[in-house]
Amino acid sequence: MYILTTLILLVVMAFALIRAFKGPTLYDRILAVNTFGTKTVLLIAVLNFLAGRQDFLDIAIVYALINFISVIGILRFFEYSTKQPLDEDL
Repeated sequence: MYILTTLILLVVMAFALIRAFKGPTLYDRILAVNTFGTKTVLLIAVLNFLAGRQDFLDIAIVYALINFISVIGILRFFEYSTKQPLDEDL
């Protein structure tokens, strides 16, 4: 059962990578990268049960936090970098 779950997660991660490279807009690509990160956390959790090691859950939690913070950082970067400069003539 866990092996089937692992294979399905790998297929979904491949679809997320395809969307990340082919996404029509920047936000579609960011969403695909976030989805890939979430599926990676799930994959690490499933590998925890397959390998029988409790350390993998700690790694999954840290990876989820890094994924969340990096997506917020990337969105903030593109939010402030795409704004038009203010007119100095006013």
